[in-house]
Amino acid sequence: MGFRPSLVIAHLMIIGVMLAQCPDSVAAWGADGHRITCHIAEPLLTPAAAEAVKSLLPEYANGSLASLCTWPDDIRWMWKWMWTSPLHYIDTPDFYCNYDYERDCHDELMEKNMCVAGAIYNYSSQLLGYKAPSDLTTDALLPLQQGQNSYNLTEALLFLAHYVGDIHQPLHVGFTGDLGGNTISVHWYTRKYNLHHVNSLTLQLIYLSFPTNYDVFSFPQPTSDLIALLDQIWDSEFIFRARDYMFGQDITALTNAIYLNVTTNWLEESKEWAKCPNDTYPCPDPFASESINLACKFAYRNATPGTTLQDEYFLSRWPIVERRLAQGGVRLATLLNHLFSANASS
Repeated sequence: MGFRPSLVIAHLMIIGVMLAQCPDSVAAWGADGHRITCHIAEPLLTPAAAEAVKSLLPEYANGSLASLCTWPDDIRWMWKWMWTSPLHYIDTPDFYCNYDYERDCHDELMEKNMCVAGAIYNYSSQLLGYKAPSDLTTDALLPLQQGQNSYNLTEALLFLAHYVGDIHQPLHVGFTGDLGGNTISVHWYTRKYNLHHVNSLTLQLIYLSFPTNYDVFSFPQPTSDLIALLDQIWDSEFIFRARDYMFGQDITALTNAIYLNVTTNWLEESKEWAKCPNDTYPCPDPFASESINLACKFAYRNATPGTTLQDEYFLSRWPIVERRLAQGGVRLATLLNHLFSANASS
C-alpha cells in the first residue's frame, strides 16, 4: 500500500492499538510477500536476465533481488520519495468490480498514469535502456549515463520488481471508497498453538489438503484478538499465519513449497500465467483485472467493518494468496527475461 496523507492519523491510531495489544505481531509491512515473489522469480530467470539483474544490484545485495524487493516500501515515507505513493495501488469505482486503465490509473490529483499499472509500464520502458557491461565501451558509457536513457536502472529494477508484486495483491486494486481496504477495521485473531501436538509432517498434510479438507482439523480457540485493517490482513497476516501454523515459523519452507507448486502441480498453469496478450510485454492490465475480481469475490466478502475473521476466512482465502504470490513471481521473471533478452539480442 502506498502512503496516503488522509490516512496518517488513522494509521497512527491503529498502530498504537496494535502495539498495546499485540507487540510481538508487528512486522515490516508486506515484506515477506514481496520477498516470496522475488525468490520465486529468481530461479526462473534466463542466464542473460540473471546476469543483468546481478549487474544492476548493489554489491551489498550479494546478487539477491529478493533482499531488496521491499526497498520501495522502505523509502516511501521519505520526503524525496513521497511522489511514488500512488504507484503502489489502483483505486477503482466502488462495487463495479472491474478495472479500466484510462478510468482508474491516476493519483488523488487525477494525474494520469500514476498507479501501479502505470509504474510497471514506466519502469519496464526504462529498463529497455540497459546495456550489458560487456557491451559498453568508454565512448558508449557517457551517452548511457547522460543521454536520453539516463535513468537510474538499479532503482528502475527495484521499483519494477516491487510493483509487480503489489499489483497481484487483490486489495491493491480495491475500491476508492475504502482506499483498498484501508478504512475497513476488522478483528483478526491470534492463537496459541502447541506445535508439540502436531508434527511438521502432519502440518504439511493439512496444508496440502486445503481448502476442501480443512474442517477435519480443529484449530485451538482464540486466546486474544488483534484489531487490523483489511488490507493489512491480505498484505501480511495471511502469510504470517501460514508461516507459523503450516511451516513451523519457517518462511523459507513456505517459499519453497510455493515454488515447488509452480514447477510441478501448477506447471501448465504457470505457462499460461507467463503469457501476455499478443505477446506484448509488459501487460499489467490483466493482472489488475484479476486482482479486483478476486477482491470482490474473496477479500471484501464477509469482511464488513467490525467483523471477526477466523478459520473460515483464512483457510478459504489462503489458496488465493498463495497463487497470487506464485503468479507475481512467474510474471516478474517472464517480464525481466523479455526485457533483458531483447537488449541482449539487439
